[in-house]
Amino acid sequence: MNARILIPVDDTETTEKAISGFLRNQTHFADSVILLHVLEDKLAYRMIPPEQIKMIQERSRQAAQQMLEHFSERFKAAGFHPELRIKSGDPIAVIRRIITEEEIFLLVMARHKAGEVSDVLFGSVTNALMHKVNCPMLLF
Repeated sequence: MNARILIPVDDTETTEKAISGFLRNQTHFADSVILLHVLEDKLAYRMIPPEQIKMIQERSRQAAQQMLEHFSERFKAAGFHPELRIKSGDPIAVIRRIITEEEIFLLVMARHKAGEVSDVLFGSVTNALMHKVNCPMLLF
């Protein structure tokens, strides 16, 4: 069995915490890692012309690619061969679809320090996924 691990990333401290924690424990995991960044597709501003929205989307994609490449170097140094992906859409839906379609063995994420009350009031991708995925989650 090829145990695939999915690690959604963004440019926050929680991603740094998840990656650092995962790499500290790397000997316990398979070498098939997917680093995923989801670009939310909520750009529907009435006052912004379509060509400017396209420019914003392209710059977001370029920034995401740079971020993934930065994280990729850390994984390569630790002996992994990460697959880099950028997807668009709702992060929860995208992550759930990948987990289901690709038989992901483990989902690695981190939680914000705010805690469960904040998650309930304001929402959290990690919190939502804890209740909606059927694979093990490693939380940092």
